Amino acid sequence: MRIAKITATTVTTAALALGLAACGGAEAPAEPSAAASASASGPKYSGKELTFWRLGDSNPAAQKYTDELVAAFEQQTGAKVKVEWIPWPQVNDKFTAAAAGGTGPDVTEIGNDQVPLWQSQEALAPISDIVAAGDQAQIPKNLLGLETIDGETYAVPWGGGSRAVLYRADWFKDLKIEIPKTWDELVAAAKKIQEKKGKDVDGFAFNGGSDANHLLGSLAWTAGGEYAVKEGDKWVGKLTDPAFKTGFEQYTALVTDGLSSKSRLGQNTTEIRTRFANNKVGMYLTASWDLPGIDEDSKGKLKGDKLAFFPLPAKDGGEAQSFLGGNDIAVWGTAKEMDAAKDFVKLASGKEWGVKYATDGGLLPVYPEALAKLAEDPAQAPFAAAFAKAKAFPADPNWTEANETKAVLQNAARQVIEGKATADEALGKANTELENILNQS
Repeated sequence: MRIAKITATTVTTAALALGLAACGGAEAPAEPSAAASASASGPKYSGKELTFWRLGDSNPAAQKYTDELVAAFEQQTGAKVKVEWIPWPQVNDKFTAAAAGGTGPDVTEIGNDQVPLWQSQEALAPISDIVAAGDQAQIPKNLLGLETIDGETYAVPWGGGSRAVLYRADWFKDLKIEIPKTWDELVAAAKKIQEKKGKDVDGFAFNGGSDANHLLGSLAWTAGGEYAVKEGDKWVGKLTDPAFKTGFEQYTALVTDGLSSKSRLGQNTTEIRTRFANNKVGMYLTASWDLPGIDEDSKGKLKGDKLAFFPLPAKDGGEAQSFLGGNDIAVWGTAKEMDAAKDFVKLASGKEWGVKYATDGGLLPVYPEALAKLAEDPAQAPFAAAFAKAKAFPADPNWTEANETKAVLQNAARQVIEGKATADEALGKANTELENILNQS
């Protein structure tokens, strides 16, 4: 997921838009000390040079972090590190050319949902030994779902992102609505918003676009469901299991129960954001990166204490599971300096530099202690709570085809909502299609 585009400046702006100081309740991580991590054996990679790909734009915060990390590694090991910045629009072409030509960096930043694809192209080296010991062993296993394939780990989580419910805090105040703690309370809040603000307003917006599974997945996972599981060398679909069906029916009920209009079945988060900015949505699932766009689309009318977030509630209370977004760091499969590359990844993803990468970049740290501190900040708490339970889609390079190109679950939901199939019929057909896609070679 291309979370790295959300810079520290963006997140600070988002927090200020809520009338809060970004990371106000969290202690700033101490500046990592190169001397503290220096190798007792001295500069073991003198004369070696690594190439490190960083993705996105070299904004001041990202550049400062990278310069300090590189300086620490060079002092510790004697190696030199050449940093190349790859703008996000060029990443796919750059990776494709490197994988096809047997070239590429020694170390690269990578979106976590891209790990299965590039692992399938043999573009990433296994680094299970790194996550099995040291600081990295403290990273919760649920955060390694996209990085671990057939028992091997191919990237280390570096910084994460999650989603929560953005809502009209001013409407909640005017209508005397309490923050929903259960799914039934969320539904009741949505209905009250529609009753008072008009039938054309979505109380809670249904997302049926390319990012629909961020909402559906949260509901299905929380109910105990799975999209598919790997049994031997085959993916077995689980869409027909009762638990997945429970979440799926919650999802489709947003429309069939009238909380969101049937005329907008295909809208995605960007389209929902525009309607939200124009007073047509009371709540929807997103993250703080939508706030600058809402400010712009509303011509400055929606900001400050008019907006806030709360965690998507589970049916019976507590936080629902969130989709796991984020950025990783990995060793390229054809790294010329493999040992040095692994040591660089070990340093960068350790607790000191890993926490600093996340907090400096406006992301969520993957280490539990640092995430708990971030949860003390009211602006970040809903995302920290969601991220602590975050989960990934099936770690298969064909998932993108099922999710976006073929829109398997979106089509199943549409069939049910339009009355063309029952949930059992739609999920049965979708299950077969999902298995065929995930198991194609």
